[in-house]
Amino acid sequence: MTRSAEGVGDAVLFFRYTCEARGLRHPDDFLAKYREAAARLGLQNADEPAPKTVEGWLYEGRKPQRVFRPVIVEMLGHGIEALWTEVPEGTAQQFVPLAGASPTAPHADAGVGLDDMKRTGAMAVRRAKEFLLGADRERVGEDTLGLLDDEVQRLVAAYPREPLSVIWDDLLETQEQVFRLLEGGRVRPSQLRDLNVKGAMLSFLVAKGFNDMEVPHQAMTMTRVAAACAKDAEHPGLIALTYGLKSLIAYWADRPEDAYHYAGQGAATAADLRGTVGLWLLGLRARAAAVLGDEETVRAINQQAADRREHVVHDDLDELGGLFFYAPEKQLYYAVEAEVLLGHGDARLAAQAEQAVQGFSDPSSPSWAFGDLAGSRCDLALVRLFGGDLDGAAEAVRPVLDLPASHRNNGIVVSTMRIRHALMSSPARTAAVAQDLRAEIEAFPVGRPALPRG
Repeated sequence: MTRSAEGVGDAVLFFRYTCEARGLRHPDDFLAKYREAAARLGLQNADEPAPKTVEGWLYEGRKPQRVFRPVIVEMLGHGIEALWTEVPEGTAQQFVPLAGASPTAPHADAGVGLDDMKRTGAMAVRRAKEFLLGADRERVGEDTLGLLDDEVQRLVAAYPREPLSVIWDDLLETQEQVFRLLEGGRVRPSQLRDLNVKGAMLSFLVAKGFNDMEVPHQAMTMTRVAAACAKDAEHPGLIALTYGLKSLIAYWADRPEDAYHYAGQGAATAADLRGTVGLWLLGLRARAAAVLGDEETVRAINQQAADRREHVVHDDLDELGGLFFYAPEKQLYYAVEAEVLLGHGDARLAAQAEQAVQGFSDPSSPSWAFGDLAGSRCDLALVRLFGGDLDGAAEAVRPVLDLPASHRNNGIVVSTMRIRHALMSSPARTAAVAQDLRAEIEAFPVGRPALPRG
C-alpha cells in the first residue's frame, strides 16, 4: 500500500530509490545525467536545478517545479506521480510506467565500458548479417530466411513497446534486405510467398511509423506497398490488415469518411476470417462512425464485434502478436473511444474506461503498448470531464503529459489535444485546474512527437 509522498518524512521515494539504483547519490552525478536527458529532448540552454534543489528532491521529498519535470521523466523513464510515491519498507515497489518498460531498456546505468562493448558488438552482428545475406549469391539459403524470421519477430514485438527512434533504422534496413532478395531473382518458388509475407509485415510497420510521425502521405504510400506484397503472397489476413491501416491513417488525419470507407472494405475482406483482424476492422469502423456522429451505427458495430469475439480462432497473425493481434483489452479501448467521441460520460462508461486503462497496466503482458495505455488514459480523462469530474480528468491524463518526447507519437498528441478542446467548451473552463491543465496540454506537443533522432 502506498500513499502520496508530499511531506513523507523518513519514507523512501521511488525517485530516490531509482536514482540510487543508477548510482546517482550526489547532485553532481544527477546533474550530469540531467544534462544528457535535456540534450536528448533537444532542449538548448535548458533550465537546470541548483545542487541544493536536487538535494531537496532526493532527501526531503520535495517535488520538482514543472519546468524540470519533462527532463526528469526522460532521464528516469517514469512519470512524476510514480516517482513521488513511497517505496514500502523492505520491498522493491513495482511501478507501471507509460514508457521505459521495454525489454531491451537498461534498468541501471551500465557505464561507458559496457555501452562501448554493446556498440562494437552491434557493429559485429551487423557485419555478420551482411556476410550471411551476401553469401547466398546463387540462391537464398535457409539461414538467411531464419535470420529474417528472427528480425521480423523482434521488430513486431518491439514496435508497440519501444519509441520509434529505437527501432526505425533496423526496421528500414530489414525491409531493404527483404526487397533486395525479392528483386535479386535468387528466390525459389517455395520461398517467394514467405518473403512477400515478410515484405508486407515490414512495410506495414514502416507505414505505421510514418503515421506516428504525422506524415500521412508517406504512410499511405507505404501501406500500398504492404498491400502489394500481401496480394503477391495471397494472404487474406494481411490484405485485410492493410485496409485497416489505411483506415487508421485516415482516422488520425481527421478524415473520418475515408476511415469509415477503408474499414468497411477491410471488414468485407475479413468476413470469412476467424482471427482478430476482422475485429480490429470493426473497431476502426465504429470509431470512424463516432466521429461522423452516427451513434446507431457505433452501437450496432460494437455489438457485432462483441458477438464475434466469442468465436475467434487465432491465426498466424495473432500468434505473431504486436500490432497484428487485436487483444480483448484493445477491443474495449476502441469501444470506449467510440463512445467518448460521441460525447458520452456516464458512470457505466467511466467504469469501462477505467477497465480499459487497467487492461494496459501490466508492462509484462504481451499486449502491453505505451500508445494504447496513453490513449486509454486520454479517453478516461474525457469521460470524467464529460461527467463533471475535472480533478479526475486531470489525474487520468497526468501520466500521459509526463511522457518523454521520444514517446509522443501523433496519436498520443491528437488524443491529448481532444482533452484541450473539451476543456475549452467545459462549464469548468474558468477553474484554475482547467486553465493549468489546458496550458500543460498546449505545451505537450512542442517537443514534437516520437521522431527518430537525426
